[in-house]
Amino acid sequence: MTVTELYSKRQKRLHGEVVDVYTYDNIPKSLRIQIIYIWRDTLGKIGKSLGRNEDHAYKIIVSTLCREFGLFQLSHVNKYKYREYTSELENFFLEENKTDRVLDAIEISFKIIDKKTRGYQYLGRRDASERADRAINELNSRFKEHGIGFQFENGEIIRIDSELMHTEAVKPAIRLLNSKQYEGAQQEFLSAYDHYRHGKHKESLNDCLKAFESTMKAICEKQNWPYQSNDTAKSLIKICFERELVPTFWQQQLNSLRSILESSIPTGRNRLSAHGQGSNPTSIPDHLVGYMLHMTASTLVFLTKAEQELANKANQQVKK
Repeated sequence: MTVTELYSKRQKRLHGEVVDVYTYDNIPKSLRIQIIYIWRDTLGKIGKSLGRNEDHAYKIIVSTLCREFGLFQLSHVNKYKYREYTSELENFFLEENKTDRVLDAIEISFKIIDKKTRGYQYLGRRDASERADRAINELNSRFKEHGIGFQFENGEIIRIDSELMHTEAVKPAIRLLNSKQYEGAQQEFLSAYDHYRHGKHKESLNDCLKAFESTMKAICEKQNWPYQSNDTAKSLIKICFERELVPTFWQQQLNSLRSILESSIPTGRNRLSAHGQGSNPTSIPDHLVGYMLHMTASTLVFLTKAEQELANKANQQVKK
C-alpha cells in the first residue's frame, strides 16, 4: 500500500503539469480504481481476522449505504446467484455519477478501515495501526495526486482549499481538539467542514462560531475561570483576555488578532447566517466560507496552544 514514484509522474512535474488547483465535483475513474485497490488490501483482511468471510466488511458498507440511500441494492450488476457484496460495492463505486455518494462510500469504508484494522492489535497484530495509517495516507496521497480537494481526517472526509492552510491550521486544530475536554468543539468544527462540503454555507458558519465558543468555554473550565453557560463569543473573549490567556505585553501587538476574535468570526456568522434573510435569500460566497473556516482553525490552534502554555507555567510555579 504505497504510492510508487513512476517515471511519468516525475516527467509531469518537470514539465509543470502537476495539478495545483483543487476540484470537487468529479472523482475520476482512475482514482476510484486506486481506492478499490486500497479496499482489497485491507477490507478483505478485516473479515478474515474476525473469523468471517472475506466480504464481511463490504457487507457492512453496502448495508449502511443501501439503508441511507433508500435502496435494496447498490448495483444490480451481479453475475453471482447469491449476493456478493464486494462486487456490489465496487460496481456501484465505479458507476455512480453523484460525487457526494462516491464520497459517502469512501468515508464509510475508511472509517471501517481505521477502526477495524486498528482492532487487529487486540488479536495479536502489532502492525495494525501502521496498516490503517498506510491505507489512509495512500488515500490522501491519491486525492492530492489527482487534484481532488478532499482529505480523510479524524474519521471524516473534509474539504480543503489550500494545502498550506490545511497543513498549518486545519490538521493542527483537529489534532489539538482531539481530547475529551474539547470533544464538543471538535464535533462542531468537523460539522462545519461537513456542511461546507455539501454546500450548506450558513450552517457551516454557524458551526464555526459554535466551535469557537465551545473552545473558549472548554478553556475556562480547564482553568476554573467562571463563566455563564449562555455567554456569547464576545463575553468569552473578554474573560480570556482578562485572565491573560494572551500575555499583557503581547496584547498591543495582537490587536489585529483581538479584532478577529471579537468581530470577524461572530460578525461573519451574525450578519450572514444567524438572522432573517428578508425578502431576498442571502447568498454566501463559497470562497468566503472557506476563508472563515481557515480563520476559525487558526484561531482554535492559537487558543488551545495558549492554554497549554498557561497550564505549563502554572505547573512550573507549583513545583517551585
